[in-house]
Amino acid sequence: MRRSSGLRSLALSVVLSGCAGSAPRTSATLEGVQPGSPIGPAELRRDLFAFADDSMRGRETGTPDAFRAARFLADRLRQLGLEPAGDSLYFQRVPLQREVFTAATRIEVREGGRTTPLRIGRDIAPLLNLGDGVPPTRRDADGDLVFVGYGLTKAAGGRDDFAQLDLAGKVVVVVNGAPPSADSATRARLEAQTAISDRLARILPRRPAAVIVLLAGTGRALFDEVAPSLEHAVTQRSAAPEVPDSERVIPLIMLGTPVAGSPLLPARWPADDRAQVLTGRRLVAKLEQRRDPIMEYNVAAVVRGSDPSLRSTYVAYGAHYDHIGIVAPVRGDSIANGADDDGTGSVGLLAIARAVQQAPVKPRRSTLFVWHVGEEKGLLGSRWFVDHPTVPIDSIVAQLNADMIGRNAPDSLYLVGPRSAPNNQSRRLGAIVDSVNAAQSPPFHVNRSFDAPDHPEHIYERSDHFNYARKGIPIVFFTTGLHGDYHQPADEPSKIDYEKMARVTRLMLDVGRAVGNASGRPR
Repeated sequence: MRRSSGLRSLALSVVLSGCAGSAPRTSATLEGVQPGSPIGPAELRRDLFAFADDSMRGRETGTPDAFRAARFLADRLRQLGLEPAGDSLYFQRVPLQREVFTAATRIEVREGGRTTPLRIGRDIAPLLNLGDGVPPTRRDADGDLVFVGYGLTKAAGGRDDFAQLDLAGKVVVVVNGAPPSADSATRARLEAQTAISDRLARILPRRPAAVIVLLAGTGRALFDEVAPSLEHAVTQRSAAPEVPDSERVIPLIMLGTPVAGSPLLPARWPADDRAQVLTGRRLVAKLEQRRDPIMEYNVAAVVRGSDPSLRSTYVAYGAHYDHIGIVAPVRGDSIANGADDDGTGSVGLLAIARAVQQAPVKPRRSTLFVWHVGEEKGLLGSRWFVDHPTVPIDSIVAQLNADMIGRNAPDSLYLVGPRSAPNNQSRRLGAIVDSVNAAQSPPFHVNRSFDAPDHPEHIYERSDHFNYARKGIPIVFFTTGLHGDYHQPADEPSKIDYEKMARVTRLMLDVGRAVGNASGRPR
């Protein structure tokens, strides 16, 4: 689940040569699994220990490790005899680019004759891409530093941090946190990620040269995740010309953390948290990036439906096979295996593909399976797939997304989409899921809290179903929820509840069958 070369050309040629030999087998006897057998814990455990092994090195998009994972999936699909549904057999090429800060980049605080450099990825994290539809931010800044405390107004927190401060042309520093006197509820609200946009909405109209948001309390985890990823940034490749800095209307925005002694804070912080001009201090920033084109791959396959009148329509299953790769060591382990995120969804889809392919009677509609790349980099693979579909996009009647389906209480399950998708487009599909779940033995206890449109974690926007929903496709996102090992090296295959994972996978299989056999679309 998302939180934000030549090798690829060579890799594709290897893939094509490896897949173009003898015709796929129509059934496969895989070790420990007999054809037609129900989905069980042993099958899932076998695949996940291979897929989330240290040898996969965390499957980060933009590295050979992601391609190794894609090849694992494609080889299994070929063994099972599924029909390829990419643009290059099982692979759909996804053109991306790696963004690298050049040696000309600098961010520094000047005070008197002293210069203090701020290191990207360690001290500071520039936010150069604020999302679809948002203009790019400036990459240069030069201005006096002004500290606006917690960026509060009387309406927002009982004090006015902007009184008598001129922010035009200044570099504004604000703490995304709460004063020491705040109660626990206020602190949680002021430290939340959603509070960042609230503070920016107060600051940006004052025309600053740049804004630096220092993440306090629970927000520090966001910086710890975003900052290192800047060294491995991957984005959608674009042929659009670069917008010159002079035409960019949004100032440079950067994240950091409030550390005593930082040149971005008052000298006596945290005892002194008053809004104030940091007299004599000036920030100068100049960011330059190089963009190197790379090719990544979605993996896609189809099981054809049995009804000639419906087989040109599809029930789609989705998961993402990438994770975050190599991270800072935790107790000597630096490989973020991503067993739950989203190893469980990826191998769960393999099990569903096997069950559908080997069923004596296929569903009336066809079944489409897509393993997306680049989810952790910004839902890149799913965005590319829905914009460049390998089947007509309006032929997909529903999309069932699996992301993190192997942890937490045995009978608990989160469903996202029936309430949070726009225009009630997923309500009917949600009702089908509820009906199928009620017939399970035992059924899951469904937690719908993530499905609230105003949930502070914005789970609805954080996995690949979101891009399908943008196209008006009914979606349901199946997840067993977040946990303490999320995006940590401790997300290991040994911690998965395989019996629970098998139950979630069987539920998704049964939902797909119900939709696939229905005469009408789930609208």
